Amino acid sequence: MSENVLLERSDDVAIVKLHRPDTFNAISLDLAADLRDALFTCWNDRSIRAVVLTGAGKAFCGGGDLRRIFEDGQKNGVGPVFYEIAGVFHESILAIRRMPKPVIAAINGPAAGGGFSLALACDYRVMSENAFMQLAYTSHGLSIDGGGTFTLPRLVGLANAMKIALFDDRMLAADCVELGLVHETVPAADLLEHAQTLATRFAAMPVETLGRTKRLFNRSFDSPIEMQLEAERTELARAGAHPEGAEGMASFLEKRKPDYR
Repeated sequence: MSENVLLERSDDVAIVKLHRPDTFNAISLDLAADLRDALFTCWNDRSIRAVVLTGAGKAFCGGGDLRRIFEDGQKNGVGPVFYEIAGVFHESILAIRRMPKPVIAAINGPAAGGGFSLALACDYRVMSENAFMQLAYTSHGLSIDGGGTFTLPRLVGLANAMKIALFDDRMLAADCVELGLVHETVPAADLLEHAQTLATRFAAMPVETLGRTKRLFNRSFDSPIEMQLEAERTELARAGAHPEGAEGMASFLEKRKPDYR
C-alpha cells in the first residue's frame, strides 16, 4: 500500500497498520491519505470480511504530527494545514463508520489526539494492558476532530465526556474498560493475535447482516422512533431475501451450523 500504512491479509481478514513508528504513527497529510485509501480498499474488496486496525512500534497513534503541521504552517498559518489534514482524515473516519463490515481497533500503545478519535470510530476495541488513551486536544489548546465529539459522548455519556475533555488525563487500560471506551484488555504480547482471532470469528458470521446492524445503530441517534422502525422493517425484509438470510434460516430448520462464507 505505502510506507505510511501497511495493508496485509490473513485469509479473509485485513490488517491495516499505521506505519510511522519513529513518530508514534503521527498523522501527516500523507498518512491520512494512505489510511483512507487502505480503508476504501478493504471496503471494496468483497473477499475481505473483517478489518483489524493497529499501529507499528510502540504506539497505536499519537495524534496529529504537530511538528510537521507547525513547520508547514510557517507561511500561511497552521489553520489551513489543520483544515486540509482533517478533511482527509475524516474520510477515514467515515469509511470506518460506514463500512458494511466490522472494524476492530487493536490498541497496542498510546492512542492520543487523532489516534483517540480513530480508535473510538472502530466497532470493537481491544487494548494492550500497558497502553493508554488520552483525548490530548484541550490541554494543547486544540479542538477535537476525528469524530471524537460524536463518538465519545455516545460511548460514555455527556457527563463523562465533559470530564474527560476538561481534565484531559491519561487513561490507563483498566480505566478505559471501566468507562466503556474499550471492550477488553489483553497482555501486550497477545494483542494482535487476539484481535485477529476476533476478526476471524466476525468474518465467519453473516457480514451483510453485521453491516445492516451497524447501519441501523448509526442512524438510530438521529432518527425518530417511527423512522427507525420503518428502517428496521426495510432491512429485515432485505435480509430475509438475501442469501445470508436463506442460509441462516435453513441452518436453523435443519439443525446445523450455518456457512455464511
